Amino acid sequence: MSSKCVWDEIPAQTRVAGFLRSAVAGDTVSHAYLFVGPSGSGKKTAAVALACAVYCEDGGCGSCSTCHRVLSGHHPDVHVVRPEGAATYIVDQVREIIHDVNLKPVQASHKIYIIDEADRFNSESANAFLKTLEEPPDDVIIVLLTRSFETVLPTIASRCQVVRFRPVPPSVAAALLVERLGVDPSQAIAALAASGGVVPRAEELLRSPGRLAARELCLETLKRLPHMDGYDVIEAARALLGAVKAPLDEVKSTQGDEIEEYRSLLGKKVSTKPLEERHKRELTAREREGVSEILGVAQSWLRDCLAVSQGAGVYVGNTDVADAMEEVASVITPAAALTALEAVDTARKRISYNVSPQLAIEVMLFDIQEVLRCPR
Repeated sequence: MSSKCVWDEIPAQTRVAGFLRSAVAGDTVSHAYLFVGPSGSGKKTAAVALACAVYCEDGGCGSCSTCHRVLSGHHPDVHVVRPEGAATYIVDQVREIIHDVNLKPVQASHKIYIIDEADRFNSESANAFLKTLEEPPDDVIIVLLTRSFETVLPTIASRCQVVRFRPVPPSVAAALLVERLGVDPSQAIAALAASGGVVPRAEELLRSPGRLAARELCLETLKRLPHMDGYDVIEAARALLGAVKAPLDEVKSTQGDEIEEYRSLLGKKVSTKPLEERHKRELTAREREGVSEILGVAQSWLRDCLAVSQGAGVYVGNTDVADAMEEVASVITPAAALTALEAVDTARKRISYNVSPQLAIEVMLFDIQEVLRCPR
C-alpha cells in the first residue's frame, strides 16, 4: 500500500479512521452505521473512504481505478442519498431505495448507500425503512450521516452502529488545504468560510475556477449592493445563479463519460435510465450546493464586517475584500449585522422548502441592501 491512502484524507479523525480500517481488514464491517458529528468533521469523507476500502484490493489505496471512481462520485454501486422532500425524506423516495437495495451490485462485491441528513426521516418514512435498515441483503452496507444523535429517531439510531466524529479545529482544516493544494493560508481560510468549514467542499471550491468566479461575483455584488436600484438587484441575483450553474457543464461531461463506460461494460442495449435519473439528482444536488456556497460567502462576509466593527479583525476570513468590509464595519451596528445575517438564514430555509432560488436570493439581497443603506 502506498504511504498515502483514503484514510489519511479524513481530517483530525485518527480514531475513527483506525476503527473503520480495522473493520475492513478484519471483515467485520457493520451492515449499518450512523456517523455523528458537526459539519466539516469528515463524516461523508469517511463514508467514501469506507467504500474505497471495501472495494479496493489494497484496502483503499486512493490511486487505483476503483478508488478513483468512488472518490469522483461515479461508481455505480455507491449511492449518495439526500432528502427529496422539502423538510423530510418522503415515503416514495424510501421505497425507491428499498427496491434498489434488493438489486444485485453492478460492478463491485457490495452496494454502499451513504444517506445524508438522517435526522430528516419522519416516523412514516422511517417505519418504511426500518426492516431494510435492520436486515439489508448481505452485500449491502448503509451509512447514515447526521450532525446530532439526539435529532435522529430512536428507531433509526438503534439499528445502527454509532461512530462519533470530533469537531475539526479551523487551524487544522486550513493547514490541510494548504498542504494538499499549495494555496496561501488566506485562500484556505476564505474557502472554509464559504464552505461552512467543510474541508472537501472548500477543496472543491479552490480547485474550480468557475466556483471561485461565483465567489468573486458574490463579494463584488455585496460591495456594490448599497448603490444598486431594484432592477440591478434582480439582475445581480440572476447573475449569481448563472455563475452557480456554469461549473455544472464539467459535471455533465463526466456523466456522459460514465454512461459510455456503463454501456461498454453491460452492452449497448442496457437501459441507462437508472443512471440518468441518478445523474439528474446529482446535478440538482450540485446546484443546491453551489447556491449554498453563495449563501455561505454572503454569510461569512457579513460576519467579517461584524468582527471588524467590534475590533476582532483577527477572525476575518475574507481578507481579500478587507477594503469593502472596513467601509461597512465603520458604520454597522451589531443589531444591523445580525439582521443581515438573518436574511441569509431565511434565504437558506426558503430554498430548503423549495422556494425558487432566484426569488429567495432576490429577497435576501434586498434585505441586506436595506441594512447596508441604514446600518443602524
